[in-house]
Amino acid sequence: MDTQQLDKVRSANGFVAALDQSGGSTPRALELYGIPRDAYATDEEMFDLMHAMRARIISSPSFGGDRVLAAILFEGTMDRQVEGIDTPSYLWDTKRVVPFLKIDKGLAEESAGVQLMKPIPDLDQLLARALTKGIFGTKARSVGRLPDEGGIKSLVDQQFELAERVLDAGLVPILEPEIDIHSPAKAEAERLLKATLIEHLDALSPSRSVMLKLTLPEVDDFYLDLVQHPRVLRVVALSGGYTRDEANARLARNHGVIASFSRALTEGLSAHQSDEEFNAVLDASIASIYRASTVKEAQDRGAPRATP
Repeated sequence: MDTQQLDKVRSANGFVAALDQSGGSTPRALELYGIPRDAYATDEEMFDLMHAMRARIISSPSFGGDRVLAAILFEGTMDRQVEGIDTPSYLWDTKRVVPFLKIDKGLAEESAGVQLMKPIPDLDQLLARALTKGIFGTKARSVGRLPDEGGIKSLVDQQFELAERVLDAGLVPILEPEIDIHSPAKAEAERLLKATLIEHLDALSPSRSVMLKLTLPEVDDFYLDLVQHPRVLRVVALSGGYTRDEANARLARNHGVIASFSRALTEGLSAHQSDEEFNAVLDASIASIYRASTVKEAQDRGAPRATP
């Protein structure tokens, strides 16, 4: 494990850029970027356009390790290049941004108020390939919508089972048990989620630690116990469908939590903008998310983190 990357992820100021839209979310992401669905006929063409958008963001002079700690990549992005260099290598060697990889394959049907992850075929091979590509860690998403105790337990159980396999492979896992922002009982679901996460974290080997990616909570500083937990390297927040302004405002009220935004990061970007316009919009977006991630970053950081 690269100790420079570990130190950056654990303690540097900044945020995580989520550039990991996959098959289901890509058409909408392209539409927001100004590319309609009739602009491509196949999945391959769609992902070519999506990679061009991601490469434009990553190679922009506005995007760099001074404000962006890490970036989460889609598998296809890991396997492609930016300016003739493998994307993970470009991120770290050129931009000093730590590369992570989305490894989940989407969501199963809802049961007991949650959507677990679908099975991940050939996981061991994927993790081994990620290591050879220079990936530092992984991210896997599941979703909770209702405060069902059994459902939330199954959600967290699955996340930690996968995290152990990722740690065994020598990578750092980001667990993302998202609580849907439209949940009719969001605060109660978050209460159950936090209690269950703490149980699992307390049982984790002292030599191991994870990252958590969570929905911005209804109660400010609700996840401070997780920020301070010795088995947690970092707590990052997803925007979850909030606008960038709303997500930034919520984030700024939660000490020790930093952003890992996707739609909120790319809001306002367009394929039709000139490079000058594109870079200016991206710079303003990154600046606002950075401010929200660091305005309270020095406070409540808790005990030293364990080395994974």
